[in-house]
Amino acid sequence: MTHPNQKLYQQKLVSADQAVRHIQSGSRIYYGEFVLFPQTLDQALARRMAEAGLSDITIETVCMTRVPEPLKQPETADRLTLNDWHFGATSRALYNKDQCAYKPLTYHHGPRIIRKYVEYDAIFLPVCPMGPRGNFNFGMCNSVSSAVLDKARTIIVEVNRNIPKCLGGNQESIHISRVTHIVESDHPPLLEVPPAKPTETETLIAGHLMKEIEDGCCLQLGIGGLPNVIGEMIADSDLKDLGLHTEMMVDSCVELYEKGRITGARKVVDKYKMAYTFAMGTRKLYDFLDDNPVCASYPVNYINDPRIIALNPKVVAINNALEVDLFSQVASESVGPRHISGTGGQLDFIMGAFYSRGGKGFICLSSTYTDKQGNKKSRIVPTLNPGTIVTVPRSMVHYVATEFGIAQLKGKSTRERAEALIAIAHPLFRDELIADAERMGIWKRSAGKEA
Repeated sequence: MTHPNQKLYQQKLVSADQAVRHIQSGSRIYYGEFVLFPQTLDQALARRMAEAGLSDITIETVCMTRVPEPLKQPETADRLTLNDWHFGATSRALYNKDQCAYKPLTYHHGPRIIRKYVEYDAIFLPVCPMGPRGNFNFGMCNSVSSAVLDKARTIIVEVNRNIPKCLGGNQESIHISRVTHIVESDHPPLLEVPPAKPTETETLIAGHLMKEIEDGCCLQLGIGGLPNVIGEMIADSDLKDLGLHTEMMVDSCVELYEKGRITGARKVVDKYKMAYTFAMGTRKLYDFLDDNPVCASYPVNYINDPRIIALNPKVVAINNALEVDLFSQVASESVGPRHISGTGGQLDFIMGAFYSRGGKGFICLSSTYTDKQGNKKSRIVPTLNPGTIVTVPRSMVHYVATEFGIAQLKGKSTRERAEALIAIAHPLFRDELIADAERMGIWKRSAGKEA
């Protein structure tokens, strides 16, 4: 006898072209996040737009990793608006061509913002094959998907058997009864993001951070060479009973678990679990996540909520920045008006780590960079360039780290902060930064107190 869920599956199973027939001019569509890009439905949408002459179509997602097909086609490109809640390389390149806009977001606010203020006509959601009880698992990208599902008028799932089944947590799947249409893809392989090779400077910064990590710490690691080299150092250390509560799950987390460094035994919430909201890496990571009860997928309003983060003791949050000025303002999203990234979860975890008992939130950056003319420039600057976005305000900054050391800024005056930052700036620029501080009045004192 055929199970009712299987009957429902056959009733809702359609081709991609059939699934997108309801899309009309003016529709707002949410795409799957990060590496879970709905390729089959995306191509069908491009055909639908061309054949029906649709215009004013809006696509939104969190961190677009592929260029949508309608943007590739001359006849549809100017009839599409693309909005991204967080910029990666793809969105940044499209933004530079005036083909993508950024939606400012403190990441843990995302689901609440969507439920209160955003309407979607449809969601194109890549999912695992349906389970025996009629559920489609979201795979490695939970994030804001459950909130969009609550608001979308039409829910179209794109089944791909290469997506790992990522256990919750909560709100990591959708039941077939809520789904409008089911589309079976050609099961394309998932986009893989190999670990970035650390630079010599990142290795030096990691060496400083290792002195701040102790047994029982709960880690938040992001993407890039610095988190990777820290992961390698921890894996080769004798640290024990570390926990993981992180926005992003990456390949280095797998090695830390397999080498016994991560157990989660000293966590207070999600004890013994590796909790995260999305994952991006190689097949090694995706295979590790598949049906693994050690890993727990949650929406971002749980994982990134500073109040939840703070429940675990000794949270160590490690995040990157582009610039820090002498007033200790952190810029991680833009240099001047040139947009590069997004707020993401940086502010969430800096706040959560500070609230955590024994927690430490680190902003990390190389002390210098080389511009297009080959000139060495300091990343610790007198003031941020006009138009630069402040990601972490000075009142919330905790630690700043460069290859020259770590500055703890809480409880310090403006002058003391400037002195601490200059001490970890590149030696070539320290005298100049002191002169800048004097020029701006940071150095002025009367009887040892600020003027």
